[in-house]
Amino acid sequence: MVREHTKVIRIGMQVIGGGNPVLIQSMTNTKTNDVAATVEQIHRLEAAGCEIIRCTVPDMDAAKAVAQIKKEISIPLVADIHFDYKMAIAAMENGADKIRINPGNIGSRDKVAEVVRVARERGIPIRVGVNSGSLEKELVEKYQGVTAQGLVESALDKVRLIEDLGYDNLVISIKSSDVMMCVRAHELLAGQTDYPLHVGITEAGTITSGNIKSAVGLGIILNQGIGDTIRVSLTGDPVEEIKSAKLILRTLGLRKGGIEVVSCPTCGRTNIDLIGLANQVETMVQGYDLDIKVAVMGCAVNGPGEAKEADIGIAGGIGEGLLIKKGEIVKKVPEHALLATLKEELDAWKK
Repeated sequence: MVREHTKVIRIGMQVIGGGNPVLIQSMTNTKTNDVAATVEQIHRLEAAGCEIIRCTVPDMDAAKAVAQIKKEISIPLVADIHFDYKMAIAAMENGADKIRINPGNIGSRDKVAEVVRVARERGIPIRVGVNSGSLEKELVEKYQGVTAQGLVESALDKVRLIEDLGYDNLVISIKSSDVMMCVRAHELLAGQTDYPLHVGITEAGTITSGNIKSAVGLGIILNQGIGDTIRVSLTGDPVEEIKSAKLILRTLGLRKGGIEVVSCPTCGRTNIDLIGLANQVETMVQGYDLDIKVAVMGCAVNGPGEAKEADIGIAGGIGEGLLIKKGEIVKKVPEHALLATLKEELDAWKK
């Protein structure tokens, strides 16, 4: 289910809203003015499946670097601005495909108006971003704390400010590290606006905790048809954010393509290094553009049956293993050859 009635917004060569596929975003953690490092990271993110990239623009050096970075990447670039409206203008003048601002942090209405003027002239969308950590004092007092209602009111107030300035090329994001507050806020917001929504759980945490919180929160939100772009925020290599986002979308049936790896949880019958093998397989399949399911099983007795829903799989025994296709044993190979055998099969499948 998707919110097909949402407004369609173009971000560079990408289009969101109006029932278009949910796109995956990430954010660089390099210094933006270090063009070489930033481009290298964006290339890795592109290869992993990132479709929109955001870079921080805290100063003029970073704003000028946007022009150089844009020449070397293929995906749209969003400039993230926190306080100085001049940085938003400079980023747009240097080719940013979208800007992310919190109008409440930019300053006076006149400063916001200058940003909107340049965005209108260049046809650049503005992402209005509100986080629970920066909710206005009056709204905290009104709702007796940071609440979903307060987040929504804050976001819509800022949207109305920009609309009053004659601009509606907008995307909205409201984020909180409180998963269920974030869910409720998106449910409320989706019923009050037709702008596309960028969805994420902010400050989600490390690879483990961040993935769990993001999977729960994004899963609930997206399953209601809410959300047009997503970011899984993790404290780690941003490439991990892309892997997680792709898996979340695929699990919800919102995206096809890419190999899905399933593996058993191990038990006393396991006689191979199943954990190591499953991790090797998961890494290896990242390079294949195949819409199939691969099973990695630890038991040669039950493996074929458990893997019958997979297109192809391997199962371990004592020093040996089985290659399985659609639940049928194809051949037996030495344990050390399992990974290479699977790779050969995938290479042939790919051709």
